[in-house]
Amino acid sequence: MNRRDWIKATALTTSGLLLNDYLLANKLFQQPLALGFSKGDFGNDFKWGIAQASYQTEGAWNIDGKGESVWDHFSHTKGKIENGDTGDLATDFYHKYKSDIQLVKDMNFGIFRFSLSWSRIFPKGTGKINPLGVQYYHNVIDECIALGIEPWVTIFHWDTPQTLEEQGGWTNRKMVDWFSEYTEFVTKEYGNKVKNWMIINEPLSYTGMGYMFGEMAPGKKGLKNFKAAAHHSVLCQAEGGRIVRKNVPGANIGTTFQLSWIDPIDDSQKNIAAAKRMDAIYNRLFIEPSLGLGYPEDGLPYLKTMKKLYAAGDEKMMEFDFDFIGAQYYYRTVAKKSMMPGLKAKEISPKKRGVAMNEMDGEIYPEGFYQILKQIGNYEKVKKIIVTENGTCVKDTVVGGKVHDKERIKYFKDHLAAMLKAKKEGVNIDGYFVWSLTDNFEWDKGFRPRFGLVHVDFKTLNRTVKDSGYWFKEFLK
Repeated sequence: MNRRDWIKATALTTSGLLLNDYLLANKLFQQPLALGFSKGDFGNDFKWGIAQASYQTEGAWNIDGKGESVWDHFSHTKGKIENGDTGDLATDFYHKYKSDIQLVKDMNFGIFRFSLSWSRIFPKGTGKINPLGVQYYHNVIDECIALGIEPWVTIFHWDTPQTLEEQGGWTNRKMVDWFSEYTEFVTKEYGNKVKNWMIINEPLSYTGMGYMFGEMAPGKKGLKNFKAAAHHSVLCQAEGGRIVRKNVPGANIGTTFQLSWIDPIDDSQKNIAAAKRMDAIYNRLFIEPSLGLGYPEDGLPYLKTMKKLYAAGDEKMMEFDFDFIGAQYYYRTVAKKSMMPGLKAKEISPKKRGVAMNEMDGEIYPEGFYQILKQIGNYEKVKKIIVTENGTCVKDTVVGGKVHDKERIKYFKDHLAAMLKAKKEGVNIDGYFVWSLTDNFEWDKGFRPRFGLVHVDFKTLNRTVKDSGYWFKEFLK
């Protein structure tokens, strides 16, 4: 092994990946990823699903009693979203849920993952409920069950009620009480039909981009906001798990994390250390407190300042014994030392490195998927992993009533092969969910990036199953 590999392997032993695992990964990926596999190679009980989120698809933002969310508010603010797009209509899943769920069945997926809109159920975030909103999700759940599709519900996927944000949102410790009230209601309301629950989707995304850099809703900035939002999210993901356990007999409970394999830009000690610090934020910040390990101060000493936010009993309150961890992977990150406050590391963009990218400039790197699954699987207290999101955005066009998305099919083949390698080496991976069912509103990027297996014409809302959708239909027979 050359010097670069040895230095990188040594650094990674401190961030959750054993040296032997890294050596094995290095050896395996000297050969191209094999594409000769089938559904059966993953096991008869392996779960295959497809996912979407409320704000990105539902539309109906101000009808049938729904309250305003932070994303309604943010997208209506000039200059915040590419091309001035909003989720006011999105894909109109609110009215088209029956035909869209039929597409899930047509492509042979057994699971449909979707999120609840908090402000559709509690228009003001707390207090009075909206009966029409409550009934809507009964309708969605019932339609899944009628078609033989298992509904998996995400309780929170970024669309905080605007009334709560005006009181500080996730920076306010009262969020634990607000979130608990919401979770109590939805688990009691739907728990007799829904047994698979995810508490929070990707806390790093909405706390980092929404409260640190201001690029997503609610558009706040600063380390102080980020740390408070992060800590309260950690408390809520655990408290939410306890509420589901109490209210839903036989529940299968998880929460989901954005993950990115981190490499240093070169072999220098300063950049290896930068990658280690970035790994602490990107991959360890939210999962390790739930495992009883606290915040990863060994990877990023600055995180010792999180203790200033603690109230009595917080260390225990941050823990919850999840049935599964939802792993969400899209790209690799390459790190370099910088003067950024706290982290003192920055990403070197794929454009600058001249590597393959998706339409959001994320590096397409299936090896990183394999390696991050090995890293998460190395935690003793992680019972099992379900890949709750994986996918890519490419330039899709409808030609003659068809969408020939060869790049997306290759992406899925390569990433499924990478996941299968990790599974065969003992990582307890129990399922894989594609992101996403349809093209949708991709947050601050608007409608430009297309992730769906189903193309949406955002002028007519016509749906067209892409070649990738037909590929999965055959693969999942």
